[in-house]
Amino acid sequence: MAKEEPKFSWGYAIFVIIFLMIFGFILSGIISLFSGDYDSLSGNVAMISIDGVILGSEDDFLFESVTSSLDTIKLIEEADANENIKAIIIEINSPGGSAVASEEIANAVKKTNKTTVAWIREVGASGAYWIASASDHVVANRVSITGSIGVIASYLEFSGLLDRYNISYERLVSGKYKDIGSPFKEITQEERAILQQDIDIIRDYFVAEVAKNRNIPKKDVDKIATGVFYLGVQAKDLGLVDELGGKDEVIRYIEQKHGITAEIVEYKEEKGLLDILSDVMSKQSFFVGKGIGISLLSG
Repeated sequence: MAKEEPKFSWGYAIFVIIFLMIFGFILSGIISLFSGDYDSLSGNVAMISIDGVILGSEDDFLFESVTSSLDTIKLIEEADANENIKAIIIEINSPGGSAVASEEIANAVKKTNKTTVAWIREVGASGAYWIASASDHVVANRVSITGSIGVIASYLEFSGLLDRYNISYERLVSGKYKDIGSPFKEITQEERAILQQDIDIIRDYFVAEVAKNRNIPKKDVDKIATGVFYLGVQAKDLGLVDELGGKDEVIRYIEQKHGITAEIVEYKEEKGLLDILSDVMSKQSFFVGKGIGISLLSG
């Protein structure tokens, strides 16, 4: 005799969802009571992460890890204001991102009165390296991806595809260059020159900042600022990195510099009640929905 499949119950599903909502409210409320007060936490070394794409706001990018310059600067300032904190570790695992957001964070790192150490784990490229260069000491894994000093502003162009399907681009602008870079039309040589000029200016800023931060002649940074990335071991030979290693080397540097036993406290943007609840419910709803879907399909 075949085993009977359990029947789906809407009543049970609704009960589970309500229970998870109540549990989420209680859990997020408890967490929020203990979040955000870094002065009350033990520790003398702050750890701040630069993870994923660097942007001005987390709302600018969906479905991937993002570092917000506004949030990161706030964390740096809070660590700097804490008298118990002797040093700040900037843990980096990022391919870079917005030039503006990267410069904002780099400036915040330079403004702090604490010892700052950049720790490049897997990737510290482009804007992420800009931030790393602003610290007092840079430690990188020997096979990490480091450097990639340069600027990119590429985009997809669909004009050929539109022609193929007999779709026209109706151009209505109030300025000659208002739709410069539009993917729906072929870029002109004049427009290309304008965009390239802007890119070159940003690159020059980038090179100048790295040269100043790393105390390397600008002409030497210019030679290696081709956009190519370097392994950590290569970056050290070029003067972009001070030391090869990982967390142990970072801690040893701080302990020797300050004569302390490092006790790390992680500084991160704490989510509010609604944010935590939203995360909990979105994950739980996925699994509940998956279960409902399977039940309906198997019924």
